[in-house]
Amino acid sequence: MALSSNTQGFILLLAAASLLAVSEGRTIVVGGSEGWRFGFNYTDWALKNNPFYINDELVFKYDPPSEGNSGYSVYQQPNLWSYITCGFSKAKLLASPTQGGGDGFKVALTQWRPYYFASGENDGKNCKDGMMKFFAIPLPRWNN
Repeated sequence: MALSSNTQGFILLLAAASLLAVSEGRTIVVGGSEGWRFGFNYTDWALKNNPFYINDELVFKYDPPSEGNSGYSVYQQPNLWSYITCGFSKAKLLASPTQGGGDGFKVALTQWRPYYFASGENDGKNCKDGMMKFFAIPLPRWNN
């Protein structure tokens, strides 16, 4: 049974609208009012702010290095083991210690996969002792 051109057009319009609805994302400041800093539990923060969705944008805001503060960074860990051990040999630097000021550094969660984030400053101490790590697995957003 063939569909009329009006019906085909309507179905195409509905499909396009549903794709647009799925693509909307939120802007989320990592750590909320605390920002990205040593000693804040980001794993706990991520659990309380789940779920994350595809096309959400994470914003890392942090102070630049100063006397008494060697600064923070944002690395994307390549896998769960690197995340657990705070190993940075294969991690990708996303933002240096000077890139978190002002509006912060933004990362879009564009795929359905795990994203592992950590601060690699102080030879990994920010990650290990400072709890500056978390992961997010964004889900598709379906609007009703």
